[in-house]
Amino acid sequence: MKKNKIALFKQLVAISFVAFFISSCSKSTDTVTPPNTTNTASKLDTMNVAYGIEAAQKMDIYLPPNRSDVNTKVFVMIHGGAWTAGDKSDFNSTIPSIQSGLSNYAIININYRLAVPPSTNLWPTQINDVNAAFDYIIANANYYHYNPNKIVVMGASAGAHLGMLKAYKYNSNNRIKTVVDYFGPTDMADLYNFQVGLQKQLFELFMGGTPTSVPTVYTNASPLFSVNASSPPTIIFHGTADNVVPLSQSTRLKTALQTASVTQQYTEYVGDGHGFNSTNSSDAYTKFIAFCLANNP
Repeated sequence: MKKNKIALFKQLVAISFVAFFISSCSKSTDTVTPPNTTNTASKLDTMNVAYGIEAAQKMDIYLPPNRSDVNTKVFVMIHGGAWTAGDKSDFNSTIPSIQSGLSNYAIININYRLAVPPSTNLWPTQINDVNAAFDYIIANANYYHYNPNKIVVMGASAGAHLGMLKAYKYNSNNRIKTVVDYFGPTDMADLYNFQVGLQKQLFELFMGGTPTSVPTVYTNASPLFSVNASSPPTIIFHGTADNVVPLSQSTRLKTALQTASVTQQYTEYVGDGHGFNSTNSSDAYTKFIAFCLANNP
């Protein structure tokens, strides 16, 4: 019975929590030794840099040419996949366009441990890994020659949830200056209540209980409830026909940011679902590049 539940869970998340920018790229888990970074004049890409001892705790680091400890900023990417699927390679096809739009940024694309209910890598493993990844990024700023006080975090779906939670709840030194949110969950109890049948049971396994039985777990895992006047500027994108993460998850975030007097920009794409068509994807790209340039000077 337990094996059946695990199999059903994997099938459901594959269908119901589709990550943004799904890719067929092959995945590599080989760890590489960080390279010699003293030549700051040339661009340097390093794949699968370990930020922890677990196999999934890897990041890809793309360093721009002519970088410096002061002027080179950081753009962190967190993939989606319902906290149970996806890979940093899902973002590979988007990296060149971000490098073009944000040429003075180091781009860091991270993996984190994926949940396999009922017992492996359950919440809060994922946010713990994100915190560990940021610890590595900050601790090694002088080695890679970028400014750890000028960070943008971008995520899609579950990745956006993790990015927002990091930025709103675990950003005590205000190093994260901008958030790019593609249809991320912001209220985990509300997302639980949106599920039906077996999906709800499996969500319960992931979270370690229901919103009634472990309310503090759900509240602490919800970016919405950590928004405050010190939260970084946030740009939000959501499709009105999203049947995976309800539109209300983003509209409520917009209201919370406005109430806290936090700079925000909100875009709805009418008729789009959990992922955007090419026209809307291009529009979102143009908007978030401009937002980053304006809010992380």
